[in-house]
Amino acid sequence: MKYQEFLDYIYQRHSGNVKLGLDRMLNILESMDFPNKKMKGIHIAGTNGKGSTAAICEALSLQYALKTGLNTSPHLVDYRERIRLNGQNIELKELISTYHKLELILEKNEASFFEITTAMAFDIFYSNKVDNAIFEVGLGGRLDGTNPFASTVSVITTISFDHTKSLGNSIEKIAFEKAGIIKDNTPVILGKITKKAKDIIRKRAQELNAPILELGKDFLISNIRINESGTTFSYHSSQIDLENITVNLLGKHQAYNAATAITAFITFLQKTNRIIDKQNIYKALLKINWQGRMQIISQKPTVIIDGAHNEEGIKALKNNLINIFPDKKIFFVLAILRDKNLKTIIKDICSLSYKIYITKNKSARAAEIEDQVKFAELYDQTYEIHKDVITAVKKAISDADSDAIVMISGSLYTISEVIKEKKSLFK
Repeated sequence: MKYQEFLDYIYQRHSGNVKLGLDRMLNILESMDFPNKKMKGIHIAGTNGKGSTAAICEALSLQYALKTGLNTSPHLVDYRERIRLNGQNIELKELISTYHKLELILEKNEASFFEITTAMAFDIFYSNKVDNAIFEVGLGGRLDGTNPFASTVSVITTISFDHTKSLGNSIEKIAFEKAGIIKDNTPVILGKITKKAKDIIRKRAQELNAPILELGKDFLISNIRINESGTTFSYHSSQIDLENITVNLLGKHQAYNAATAITAFITFLQKTNRIIDKQNIYKALLKINWQGRMQIISQKPTVIIDGAHNEEGIKALKNNLINIFPDKKIFFVLAILRDKNLKTIIKDICSLSYKIYITKNKSARAAEIEDQVKFAELYDQTYEIHKDVITAVKKAISDADSDAIVMISGSLYTISEVIKEKKSLFK
């Protein structure tokens, strides 16, 4: 079976089986003899930043020469991005053989697309005897398919509004869902989280006797500086002090993500009786493999892609652009999903853009062009309409001066289309 045949097959057979809940996943894992209970690793939830935090944990783990598995979602270009082994996308041969091995179990339980991927990740990581299995939550936490992972360390990066139909329409309800990944006596690392959300998480952690380490209390960051090469900051905790460390990801938010990841990984080292090595941390943070997050993909003009897709993400993107590229004209290519807060997102984008190029990505959840246009007009923004993302990007690049910024964002689906066409866009 070839790659596309495999992807079409599992998508067509299983994409309609989406249902929040753990019964099916637990039944699947029981039939697999519970590989989720036989590994050590890090489990990461959060509204934003969980993917970057997971990738940073992976880089740290690899620098320590640990056999490492990383399960994330969604993928940008290649489905195999969802299951990485030792920093590389899983080999197609192993992916397909794992599916065939589990196929009867998955069919019997009417597994969803996400449950299939998660089950295969558990099997692949266990079969390959990884030292550190890193799982990113797909949606929420309490009812997510990754929830049964008996992690060594739990992480919650941020809490803000997203997926409100599934997770609830208040910060407290969303925090409750995210806190669902906390396990008995398992340390919990908290990133930049508001007091309302922390109160919910602390209550759950206390019920499970799970110790908490919090950003701003148990570990601190200071002196954040950002340039086009990365983000530099200092990190302080009772375990270690790291002055002027640089992460090869752009943005103030990446300093918070990196600090959270460092704390999670140091906790993992302590729980698995390994020694902390400062130099490994410095080296690892320059080797993070994570596409599409404030990623510069071309120069003159500077073309940037970013997967920001909700209010918090767009606000962080806005602040980063203002801080890193002050006084630059920004030509913004925009394609959002319809279930987001279009009014707030487009208001922030209009506040810093010279011109925006409104388009529609190929996702079935894509916002209609006219729904985006009405908010651009509300904020008196100069705009153009284009039928697809690639046409919009080409026009923005042709309009921009060599010292301007072309910013492409609004959804991971949007930037994935650009990554796929990168060679043709920048010949």
